[in-house]
Amino acid sequence: MASAAPLGPSATERRTPAESALKRVAGVGFEPSPAGFMINDRVEDLDALLAILREEGCTLDEKVEASESGMSRWVMDLEGNRIEPWQPPEGR
Repeated sequence: MASAAPLGPSATERRTPAESALKRVAGVGFEPSPAGFMINDRVEDLDALLAILREEGCTLDEKVEASESGMSRWVMDLEGNRIEPWQPPEGR
């Protein structure tokens, strides 16, 4: 006796919206990190933190993003993960 095919996506195909978003961006835009995500942290003093991270051996991207929403810079930590410390504009 043949079993009927299940209706809708299988359990392995069902994803939460967050899982679907991660699947879409996995490995895209975070190279050379193998992770499909980037850790973002709000910091009070971006320059001071970057100096510490550089001393600890982290790799800092050349470009500093600066806009009306603040300043940030991509960093590769010692485990190969991309992180983005972000300093909001003064007064926020």
